[in-house]
Amino acid sequence: MKRARDYDERLPHPGLARRVRTVWIQHTGPAPVVQRHLPTGGAELQCPIGGTPRLVGPLTRAASDVLPAAMTIVGARFWPAAIAPLVRVPADELVDQIVAFDDVAAHPGRLAEQLAAAPTPEAALEALQADLLHRHTRLPRLDALVAAATRLLMPWRGTEIAPLARHLCISESQLRRRFLTTVGLGPKTLQRTLRFQGYLALAQAATADSRVADLAADVGYADHAHLSRECQRLTGLTPRQLLGDSVDRCGCGHDHAASYGPFLATRRVPA
Repeated sequence: MKRARDYDERLPHPGLARRVRTVWIQHTGPAPVVQRHLPTGGAELQCPIGGTPRLVGPLTRAASDVLPAAMTIVGARFWPAAIAPLVRVPADELVDQIVAFDDVAAHPGRLAEQLAAAPTPEAALEALQADLLHRHTRLPRLDALVAAATRLLMPWRGTEIAPLARHLCISESQLRRRFLTTVGLGPKTLQRTLRFQGYLALAQAATADSRVADLAADVGYADHAHLSRECQRLTGLTPRQLLGDSVDRCGCGHDHAASYGPFLATRRVPA
């Protein structure tokens, strides 16, 4: 098999599209590397082949850890609220945590063994998706109210929380409780995270002459200073430090089109 790139991201199996935002294969090189996890509003399942699958819970700030050398990892990044049926604990207990997946999974399985037995990284990624498909057939449906609210909290909507709760015929406190249980984050925190994800998505899709200020305004930031404050809060970096010198590719050099394409598909473009 042709060796995968250091980080190869793609769309998930169609049967997982409502729950999984993207899947990937990652190889580390001859030396350990620092991995930076950015808040996305959802959780991530990371499965080192030959190691223990682990769950990165919903993040409120960037988290870093060290990946060993010569390791291959397959993974899945979930949409907000999609992790809740997979685990036996409320989602807010996983916020800013990295835990062994088997310690919190709603149903036991043999995921680690299945991935270790895969002959290639591509086969391991297929095995991961097959495992998730099997799990989802045994799980309850996603919380329809939270799913509807999340769609309305996307950066292109400009929704306020109080009108959103009235629209859904629920109190703000009840809405927050539902979000904490299923998403892990309150609706306002999720909205801020999705807005930043919207900015990153636009930056990935931008042309060379796009201005950072224009991209920031498109997702609802008041000005560039507002964007910079949120970027520092969520990632610990300035937008320029995060994206590098070019807005069409993140500073790490990876192509994230598969992750941001479906995100941008929810955007309302004025006629």
